[in-house]
This record gives sequence, C-alpha cells and structure tokens, in this order.
Amino acid sequence: MKSSNPSPLTIALFLLPTILLLLTLFVIFPNESKLRSTTASSANCRPSPRAAFTDLISVKPDVRLLVGVLTLPENYARRNLVRLAYAHQPNHTGHVDVRFVFCNLPTEEQRVLVALEIMEYNDIIVLNCTENMDNGKTYTFFSSLPMISDVPYDYVMKTDDDTYVRLRNLVDALKSLPRENLYFGLMVPCLGISTKYNYMSGLGYIVSWDLVEWIATSELARTHTTGPEDLVTGKWFKDGGRAVHMYDATPAMYDYFELPYTCFRHEFVPETIAVHKLKSNERWARTLKYFNVTLGLKPTKLYPFP
Repeated sequence: MKSSNPSPLTIALFLLPTILLLLTLFVIFPNESKLRSTTASSANCRPSPRAAFTDLISVKPDVRLLVGVLTLPENYARRNLVRLAYAHQPNHTGHVDVRFVFCNLPTEEQRVLVALEIMEYNDIIVLNCTENMDNGKTYTFFSSLPMISDVPYDYVMKTDDDTYVRLRNLVDALKSLPRENLYFGLMVPCLGISTKYNYMSGLGYIVSWDLVEWIATSELARTHTTGPEDLVTGKWFKDGGRAVHMYDATPAMYDYFELPYTCFRHEFVPETIAVHKLKSNERWARTLKYFNVTLGLKPTKLYPFP
C-alpha cells in the first residue's frame, strides 16, 4: 500500500506545542541557559584555599618555591588554621606551593580523614616513613622530592606547623640570591658567632634545589639522619662541602617573644619573614592581628566585628 507524506499543516500542528513551550521559557527565563553555564563552570572552579597554595601567574615568576610544612596526621585543626593564614596573604611575584608533610598513616581514621583533605585541598605529601621528629623525617622529605616533584623549583623550605611564613617577604628576599648552594634561615648560634657547625634553625630554612638533589644521592646524608634535624642538616652541608652561600635572615626570622629577650626571640618587626613557636591559637591570633591579615574583612549585619 502506498504511504502518504504528512502535509505541512499536520507538521505545524505537531510542532506547535513545542514551539510555544520554548518561547515561554525564553521570555520568562531569558538567562536560564547562561545561568546553567555559569553554574557548571563554578562547580568546576569553585573558590578554595588551595588556590592560594599554587600561585599561578601569567608572567615568569621571580622564584619557584616549595614550602614543606612538617606536621602530624592528627593535627587537622592546626592545618586548617595554617591554610587560612597562607591563603589570605598579599600577592607576590613567585610561584609558591605550600604542602603539609607527614609519614605513613597507620590508622583507618587517618587514612579516611586525610583522604578527604587531599580530595579537597590537594596540598599533602605522605612520605614512606614512620612518624618521627629527629630520626630521619626531614631527610626523607628532602630525598623524596626529586622523585615525586613535577615542578622545577628553585628552592625548598622546610618549616613546621607552628611557624607563620610571610610569603611576599620571603620571595622578595630570595629573588636576588644565588640559585645554587644556597642555605637561608635563622643562623644558629645567632649574632654572627662562628662555630664548627653553624646551621639554620628548624623554625624554617630554605635550600636551593641542587642541594635537594645532592641530599637525595648523598651517602653522607643517608647514613647520618639521627639527632636534632636542623643541626643534622647543617652538618651534612659542612661535611659535604656544600651550601657555600649561607644567608642569615636575622632579625626577620625569630621565635615568638617571651622573656628573656634574645637575638632569636623578640617582638614583631615589620620586615618579618617567619615567626616560630605559635603553639596556641592565641599566639596565632596575636601574630595575624599584628600583620593585619584580617584588615580586608568587610562589616555586615552578620557579625559584630571588626
């Protein structure tokens, strides 16, 4: 039997409800398609503290720096505070990655909760070691970096979660310094006193990338990892004939002030690069207040301050 094609009138009647529906949506919700596009984009690029940890800029950075914050897996609240402190710092002309560093996670609780942190912030390095302070953790950190890093850093900083580092001042201090054999920090002993083993205080010291690569391959470093980690690091460089460029950042790097006054423990100064021994939230609050970290807080009806 020969079939007949539908007439133009039949097609029009069939499409009319769909056309009317589309026109209605276009008139009543003219920005709907734009809204959906924006929502999808926002879901993929939502603001997060981690954005400040990798400062991507359109020009070649003056300095590429990795800041390794050695901490403990269970210090969840401290990491959150430190993240906020670094996220709300002025822009600088360097590429700075801040990473929290600890050893293997022995408990299921840590593996699950740290996994959530990694999913959200992607700012954690888990080393293949047993958690310790002065039994090789710092060595494992430095020696692992050439194998796990995809970024060509100029410098690496080792610091702790009770130290507040002011990234702009640090980048400004580093950008004119040598990119090889550099060892930068608060020199111990202070006041320029020379000893057999001068070294940089563990509150936070910076080494150039070539020294990181040397540590990773050095038998001297691998076989001498026990003892105060900052002193041990200084001994590696002295005994290995490395780190010929030692830069003492006194008085810009120091401990939180407590009596008695010393050359490494004093009041805040504007040129501060790092403050150490922030063992309590109260000390963190005083430090952040001095450096006007919350100055940009805009008053609203939702909270009674500033």
